[in-house]
Amino acid sequence: MYFLDVLRQALESIGANLFRALLTMLGMIIGVAAVVTMVSLGTGAQRAVEEQMEALGADILAVTNSQRRFWGVSLENSSLGVDDAAALRRDARHLERVVPRITQRLQFEFGNGNTRVELIGSTSEYPVLHRYEIAAGRMFVPQEEEARLRVAVLGSEVPGKLETTASALLGQTALLGGVPFTVIGVLEETGSVGMQNPNDDVLVPLSTAQYRVTGSDRLESMDVQIRSGSAVEQALVDVERILRREHRIRPGEDNDFGILDRKQFLEVREETTRIFALLLPAIAGVSLVVGGIGIMNIMLVTVAERTREIGVRRAIGATRTAIMSQILVESSLLCLLGGVLGVAAGWGASKLLAQFFNWQTVVAAESIGVGLGCSLLIGVLFGLWPARRASTLDPIEALRHE
Repeated sequence: MYFLDVLRQALESIGANLFRALLTMLGMIIGVAAVVTMVSLGTGAQRAVEEQMEALGADILAVTNSQRRFWGVSLENSSLGVDDAAALRRDARHLERVVPRITQRLQFEFGNGNTRVELIGSTSEYPVLHRYEIAAGRMFVPQEEEARLRVAVLGSEVPGKLETTASALLGQTALLGGVPFTVIGVLEETGSVGMQNPNDDVLVPLSTAQYRVTGSDRLESMDVQIRSGSAVEQALVDVERILRREHRIRPGEDNDFGILDRKQFLEVREETTRIFALLLPAIAGVSLVVGGIGIMNIMLVTVAERTREIGVRRAIGATRTAIMSQILVESSLLCLLGGVLGVAAGWGASKLLAQFFNWQTVVAAESIGVGLGCSLLIGVLFGLWPARRASTLDPIEALRHE
């Protein structure tokens, strides 16, 4: 009952100066909102990296064109060709799949709509390797690739950009870079990988892209899957041995291609993301400290305004502990209310960032608990000095105070 009486008195004191209380809580609201938003961004970034790692798989290597420098400018040396992919399929002992890729940015037209898309010329194993699912229609088959048929499978966002639906596009003829293609399938929506958004890609058979669209056998990259039971190191040696032979690279000369273990790259990125996930809330915590200083300042003002009241309470028997408890409860309640409003503001800010900027955010229960816990802790810590000052007032001097 004693605690309920103290709580009621604290609520009455806050209600008596509601506007001042709201201004006092403003710093706490901003601080907690910043903490919740930053934690949700950090958690969302980590979740995105984990999803990318799962999508890429631990057994995938990316073979890329090497980079050369000319007058200080980094230029891509297009060294990979379709014949390299054939050689890897034929001679590699530790590879399960070899999926080459030709890419080009082109205009895609259907009816009165048109949009820019990324042409991906590859094999029928491309969606299998990247774990893409077909939402409507089907994927092209090896026979269609061998026949160089003009068939296309669209990313999930392409129909919307053409202001139509997937079902309306299936079986229809569209123009890709001015070349007519029959739409045979649409992929399910998937997450972005780095700066790439596979949802606006258009997949076509590799031979079709080579002979009917780009007119070139140059590849942007190859994704290779390591055979079950083989080590990453064995696959790396396998790829390097075959490509150096195909490119006639002499001993001691540098490779004109690169081999990237994307899982290692993403692990480094995950570690960086984890550091930022810890650093950003720490920076946002500065706002909480500023809010706590504001709380302490207002509570000192409150103690000065209620000096006579405190003197009366001491004169009729109130203990120092009772006076101290009342000020501490009032300070903690102010911070906790500010924390609740801050959590609501942070949750809303996270949703807006996800909706308007397409950032992945995750408002976890832990971030809400951290926000409320920090606000309550700050209420106690920054309320101690005003509470102690109130409890040590001399009753006689307090009663003389006007």
